[in-house]
Amino acid sequence: MYNRIKNRKMSENKVLTKEEIIELKDLQGTFRSLTEASGVVEMQHYNIQIKKEQLKLNLQNLQEKEVILAKKLEDKYGEGSISLETSEFIPSK
Repeated sequence: MYNRIKNRKMSENKVLTKEEIIELKDLQGTFRSLTEASGVVEMQHYNIQIKKEQLKLNLQNLQEKEVILAKKLEDKYGEGSISLETSEFIPSK
């Protein structure tokens, strides 16, 4: 918009009205606010991606621990299931 006004052939300088200046400044301020909000959203998105990667690593570590514990218990008790409520091992038939 500013370029179109700038590129016109002007024979003399003209002064904008107070209302026009207010309107232009308002648009400029709104544009700045939107740009800032967009940057904040991008940073939040980036942080979420980092947290997702951390959660994936935590899940992988948990699954590895589960496999190790399952193998350890199977070596000790054999194949079967465990009741956490009664703390009993139930052998497979």
